Amino acid sequence: MIRTLLALLTAALALPAAAQERRPSHCIAVAEVPGVKVWRAAYGAPLPDEFTVRLNYVDHSMFLIETPGGLRAVTDYNGFIGAGVPVPDVVTMNRGHITHWTPDPDPSIPHVLPGWSDRPGTPVDHYVDLGELLVRSVSTDLRPGRGGEENGNSIFVFEVGGLCIGHLGHLHHEPSEEQYAALGRLDVVMAPVDGGLTLPHETLTRVLTRLRSSVVIPMHWFGEGTLQRFLDEMSGAFPVERRAESHLEVSLRDLPSQPTIIVLPPRFLSQPE
Repeated sequence: MIRTLLALLTAALALPAAAQERRPSHCIAVAEVPGVKVWRAAYGAPLPDEFTVRLNYVDHSMFLIETPGGLRAVTDYNGFIGAGVPVPDVVTMNRGHITHWTPDPDPSIPHVLPGWSDRPGTPVDHYVDLGELLVRSVSTDLRPGRGGEENGNSIFVFEVGGLCIGHLGHLHHEPSEEQYAALGRLDVVMAPVDGGLTLPHETLTRVLTRLRSSVVIPMHWFGEGTLQRFLDEMSGAFPVERRAESHLEVSLRDLPSQPTIIVLPPRFLSQPE
């Protein structure tokens, strides 16, 4: 039955991008799908099958997401992911700090998705369907109560290979019930763990406990001390694994049976051989 469900999900993701009807998110529609398998792999290398996605931790809160078909998306893009690296197909950005966005993205990038609207206070509503990859946004507030802006940032969700991958960006508050509902199921989540500039650890713990993502990847940690404080606070709730590699491959079929924190060291990319 699981194979049948995966096949149906993959078939739905393969709809042509030119289709005019806006299809619903399978991450919202499917509440529970069972089943991170981690292999040693390199940026740009072929992925083993159509259900496996590679996540590369590049820097700060930037990740490169690689799909089986060769699409590449970069989160919180600040303009540089490595020397000689081909431009991604999609970049997302947030305005927490200049380290999360660039005012001058490469004009050859096909899809540049800012997490804010040109009309202050108005939610942005990105929904980019590239066939095997769907990228959508859920607006959040920018520094609420501190001279920020309503709907000034976004959480981005990447749907590929049956997986729902969420990037919390420069999140400043716990999502509302409506925002949680809009996010849907997140199998993998990249979470800012600095404990100050974004969410306090107590609030972040509530968010991660509510999401129950199978894989939590810490980001935005500024140094070993900051990272370790977060890990110490979470160790009683989630298992913690440290990886030597800056990348991992994830398959819906092999997700951990309980939420697991996987620490990746950030590393800029180099041109694939």
